[in-house]
Amino acid sequence: MNHEASALWTGSHAQPGVTLNEDGGCVAVFSRHAETIWLCTFDPHNGRELERWRLNGRDGAIFHGFVPGLKAGACYGLRADGPYEPSRGHWFDPAKLLTDPYAKRLDRAYRFAPELSAPRAAAIDTAPLAPRAIIEERFDARAPFAGCAGRPRLIYEVAVKAFTKLHPGIPAHLRGTLKGLSHPACVEHLVRLGVSHVELMPIFAWLDERHLPPLGLANAWGYNPVVMMALDPRLAPAGLDDLRQVVRTLHEAGISVLLDVVFNHTAESDELGPTLSMRGLDNASYYRHDADGRLVNDTGCGNTLACDSEPVMGLVLDTMRYFVQHAGIDGFRFDLATIMGRSASGFSADAPLLRAIASDPVLGGVELIAEPWDIGPGGYQLGGFPAPFREWNDKYRDDVRRFWKCEFGAIGDFATRIAGSADVFESPRKAPSASVNFIAAHDGFTVRDLVSYDGKRNDANGEANRDGTEANFSWNNGADGDQVDETIRARRIRDVRALLATLLLSRGTPMLTAGDEFGRTQHGNNNAYAQDNETIWLDWATADAGLAEFTAALVHMRGSLVPLHADQFLTGKSEADGAPPDVEWWRADGRPMQAEDWTNGDVLALTLAATQDGEIERVFIAFNRSGERRMLTPPEPRPGLVWSLALDSANSFARLGKHYGFTGEADARGVIVLVETAG
Repeated sequence: MNHEASALWTGSHAQPGVTLNEDGGCVAVFSRHAETIWLCTFDPHNGRELERWRLNGRDGAIFHGFVPGLKAGACYGLRADGPYEPSRGHWFDPAKLLTDPYAKRLDRAYRFAPELSAPRAAAIDTAPLAPRAIIEERFDARAPFAGCAGRPRLIYEVAVKAFTKLHPGIPAHLRGTLKGLSHPACVEHLVRLGVSHVELMPIFAWLDERHLPPLGLANAWGYNPVVMMALDPRLAPAGLDDLRQVVRTLHEAGISVLLDVVFNHTAESDELGPTLSMRGLDNASYYRHDADGRLVNDTGCGNTLACDSEPVMGLVLDTMRYFVQHAGIDGFRFDLATIMGRSASGFSADAPLLRAIASDPVLGGVELIAEPWDIGPGGYQLGGFPAPFREWNDKYRDDVRRFWKCEFGAIGDFATRIAGSADVFESPRKAPSASVNFIAAHDGFTVRDLVSYDGKRNDANGEANRDGTEANFSWNNGADGDQVDETIRARRIRDVRALLATLLLSRGTPMLTAGDEFGRTQHGNNNAYAQDNETIWLDWATADAGLAEFTAALVHMRGSLVPLHADQFLTGKSEADGAPPDVEWWRADGRPMQAEDWTNGDVLALTLAATQDGEIERVFIAFNRSGERRMLTPPEPRPGLVWSLALDSANSFARLGKHYGFTGEADARGVIVLVETAG
């Protein structure tokens, strides 16, 4: 370091972070409890600290100043001094180099090192270990390209590295990166499948949990971020430019882009965690604490962001606006979103942050999807989020699995889920699309593993198979694992087709995790967050092309038939005079369902009717979960029409536009769809 200098006091603080002008940079940093804050500049080539600029201006909790000569490309970090009293929530240590919470780009990825958690008395300078922020040129304040209109038809959850790492059509230098998603080979797959919204799992700079490096493991999902705006250099070496290219390319293909964001905790973790950014700047203000001064752990990750506090609310809103305005992002999925509605008194749907997001003029109209739970008191809030939030529906996941597992009494719950989960979401301001339906997600079994394992196989995670949920509602079709005979293999693929058909025939917003459309496996690992390897990298070489084609046909069928994608809760009444009811429930023998049929039975059938442009469309759907072929009697078609077979999942048949006769039988473990057509 050459010397310490005082930044010029500007008289008023700038926007948070570093804002450039022709003479240098205005710097503003929040800290209610710090005594001194410095901006430190570094040589971008050898990492040597050049200067420390003390921020002498202070307005309330905002330290600020003007640093002459700052330019785009300069590397910097922050240091803060103040009380070091962890029991009172203060961790100030000027030896710790801190990342600006408003950093837009980093010069390298975070790597865990014990020195990052050293106490102040150790006096260990962490500058050689911590990434430095890179000052970016100011992007145009307007979105550079328009988003894609329309509510989601199919959300496709993508872990960027896992999706691109082994793709044979992507050049080697792009595999495993965000930019690889913009390659034509990826885009063609998404278009062919019928994806409307790609949901990118976290792409922001993250740190491995401290127990992983000694086990030779690494965080593969990204749900352990340090900062909110800077993309991880391993995925996006060019920072925001890489994301802008991906969004532009997908928009040109008619596909919207959602970001999975983590506004509930950071990688600074518990009292044994590293000091990287917010902890060192003002731990007491950024994180929630109990009455005894201890970190609240409603996330299960060691700390909990205080989302009702001034700095966190401002940072979250600024982060969302940044990606909407400067990258054209179409919406967000919020990890452990209950945290965002918490205050000291618990969760509220009218919490300041939720209200601010929904009413923000920049964010108006973007997709908002909540994961409606955390592990804190009252943390399960499915159905509790206000419009316009959609919500991940784990009741849908579990009740659909229970039905196909043949659990007694599951048929009624299954009917409720495929009809849009009105028991959870029906209200004057919500429609079935508020329910994000999924059979499998990144967390848990894949669809293929769901029908291949009776229990989890998580030994590779280094926790003696203790991690991951036990409530999988899975079955193995005769034997666990991949080494099975062709009979078991055929049963499994039949079950996979039935599950995928159920998802695409249900009312709500369907979500599919990348690779489930062609039979991806994690070999029974239902908590593969630490498997940054072939366990989660999609194996395109062995992808089941027939299953992918079948899934694409299902997506097309859903979009083509109004009764399948209509967004109204079912009433059992007619939409217009002379029209059939919007739903009728049937037994296999063609008789209406009776009370006893809702708890016991293997076949559930229904007709759906909807009107568009004055034309009535009617479909008949039957779910046969039994292991035997069943005779099936659909109700009489309307005069002059006949029932034509559009889907037989048990036999991998899915077609529209031609007339195929129905034999009157539903094969074992399958889904049948009939469409009324002219005779």
